Amino acid sequence: MLRTLLQELVSSSVPSGEEIMQYGKSIDDESDTQGVIPRLLGYVRVLIAEMTTIMQNFVLYLCEKEHVEGGMIFQLLEDLNEMSTMRNCKDIFRYIESKQDILGKQELFARGKLVMLRTCNQLLRRLSKANDVVFCGRILMFLAHFFPLSERSAVNIKGVFNTSNETKYEKDPPEGISVDFNFYKTFWSLQDYFCNPASLSTAPVKWQKFTSSLMVVLNTFEAQPLSEEEGADNNLEEEATTFNIKYLTSSKLMGLELKDPSFRRHILLQCLILFDYLKAPGKNDKDSSESMKEEIKSCEDRVKKLLEVTPPKGKDFLCSIEHILEREKNWVWWKRDGCPPFEKQPIEKKPVQNGAKKRRPRWRLGNKELSQLWKWADQNPNALTDPQRVRTPAITDYWKPLAEDMDESAGIEAEYHHKNNRVYCWKGLRFAARQDLEGFSKFTEHGIEGVVPLELLPPDVRSKFQGKPSDRSKRAKKEETKTSSHQVEESQIATPASEVDGEGMRADMEASAALMDADVTAGTGNNSQGGTPTPDEHQKQSPDTDVGQEAGQLEADAEVEAGIDGETDPEA
Repeated sequence: MLRTLLQELVSSSVPSGEEIMQYGKSIDDESDTQGVIPRLLGYVRVLIAEMTTIMQNFVLYLCEKEHVEGGMIFQLLEDLNEMSTMRNCKDIFRYIESKQDILGKQELFARGKLVMLRTCNQLLRRLSKANDVVFCGRILMFLAHFFPLSERSAVNIKGVFNTSNETKYEKDPPEGISVDFNFYKTFWSLQDYFCNPASLSTAPVKWQKFTSSLMVVLNTFEAQPLSEEEGADNNLEEEATTFNIKYLTSSKLMGLELKDPSFRRHILLQCLILFDYLKAPGKNDKDSSESMKEEIKSCEDRVKKLLEVTPPKGKDFLCSIEHILEREKNWVWWKRDGCPPFEKQPIEKKPVQNGAKKRRPRWRLGNKELSQLWKWADQNPNALTDPQRVRTPAITDYWKPLAEDMDESAGIEAEYHHKNNRVYCWKGLRFAARQDLEGFSKFTEHGIEGVVPLELLPPDVRSKFQGKPSDRSKRAKKEETKTSSHQVEESQIATPASEVDGEGMRADMEASAALMDADVTAGTGNNSQGGTPTPDEHQKQSPDTDVGQEAGQLEADAEVEAGIDGETDPEA
């Protein structure tokens, strides 16, 4: 019914020659300044009991009260734009801009956002990009404010370039004009690469052609610098803010365009945008080589130097461009992450149900013990100076709770054992490392239960953690040998000098007796073989005997002197 009524009002306004949004003013009061269609969409006056009340947003009111479909207002606006000329569409869009806050309500926006997007896109197709630049900008600004920032319909997810925007230029040199036509073709051929930067990273041949052409252009810019006076005379930046610049590609204008600083800035800025795309993090890392990255770096430095020397205010312009390109990286990462929404809805606190899993509390200093210690010291200033603050218990007293848990007759459940307490186990290992090193060595084989002293464990549990008999016997033998060797060394050191002297004299007497026996046996042997020895044999034997006796007497005298001096040699 509403769409039919709207169609009838539009059709009746055509024969009258009036504008659609102004139709119907003459039939209403003089105080009213709106036509019939705005009153249908916006305001309706109702007289009740001699009181005039204003029902704002008639169709919106019906949508909010669910008398009609929520997207009806968007459908009516789309129909109205389709039935209107471009002159009337400007007035219709001005009405849409005035109702932006109401149309953006959540209950209406969810129903009609796609219809509004379709309506604006249809208007953009009908408008001329060269003549209706301001109106196109109003539509784009409205879409930017109307839709949320994370709306995926406004984001080029795939990164597709507008390759249909071709720059046409002359292919053959004109007659009668002295122009460097080779430079002209080289200069405007760069627009083919600026139109589709993705083709440079996949085709090395194109990249070589692009770099060679770009070097020719940069060399020309460097050979023909602009002075401050030329920059002030030919600067069109202030005028360019009111219309869309589309430079002409005629070869006759090439010389004048090269003297325009705004023209140079546009070309150099296109170069920086292309380099920024090729250097984007995570893009084309496999395709781009090291040589290509170095060439990009060198070309980018040359472009920035040219922008800096291009008047007017070249340094300020370059700083602004670098700041914009740096901020653009944040949007690139946001786009590659899937455009996550920036808006965060408030979290509703839900009551915790009985038996539900509770979240672990977050402590100020990492865990409960440190937080309690800090709180206790904060309340008691003398806590750090208290002598009873640090008390190290005995190893047996500390492991008693764990030993009771290991006793099966105690009937303590496994979840309540002290071995589940990490702080308790950590402290116990520190105590064992200082006081019970043998028990500490059992941790790698038996775990924390093996560190408990054996005398605290019941007999049935003790057998699990006792060492092997062979190991114990070897360890006992080693200890006995160590103790006996220590005792021998101590006895040798503590022996008096008189005893050592007596033993030395006794040893000398035994040695001399042994020598006499040996001589007797030798003599008897000779007698038995051939009778009594001859005088020659006596002479042969006497020197040896004399020498032996003299050597033994010298050794005995030396030992006696050593005993008198009180010096002993244990090894001797």
